[in-house]
Amino acid sequence: MKKPQSIHTILEQTLKGLELDVPLKTYSIWGAWKEIVGEAIALQTQPHAIRNRILFIDVSHSTWMQQLQFLKPTLLGKINGFLGESLIEDIRFKVGKIPQAVTPLPERKEERLDRQTMNQIERLVENITDAEVKKGFRELLIKSAKLEQLKKRLKHER
Repeated sequence: MKKPQSIHTILEQTLKGLELDVPLKTYSIWGAWKEIVGEAIALQTQPHAIRNRILFIDVSHSTWMQQLQFLKPTLLGKINGFLGESLIEDIRFKVGKIPQAVTPLPERKEERLDRQTMNQIERLVENITDAEVKKGFRELLIKSAKLEQLKKRLKHER
């Protein structure tokens, strides 16, 4: 007589047999989106759907959508790295409504960024060829970094 299997094992085998285990695992992206892509990108994007191993992402603005096209290989690497295997083969972006999870805090004084943060921002924008897009994306990243710095400072002051 065969030893009884656990419910977990039976469900796992059933999902694999129906080829549902991969799609279910990929939906863990939603809960970890900010952790996977970073706060600056997470504030401007939201995963929308997964179909045929393609992740569809809503983006707040066409400028962001264009910039994210350049970052697509990096994002794919981060997403599949989070999943532990290459479950997403492509990413498609479209302009859509992004829920604002964070309300910007009013600045009390001008926040200054350290050299390491500025160097990191410059590395992110160095491959952008369009000067206007590059300038706008740089400003957006700087504002985002300053906001994060301000939030941390305010948290420590409490």
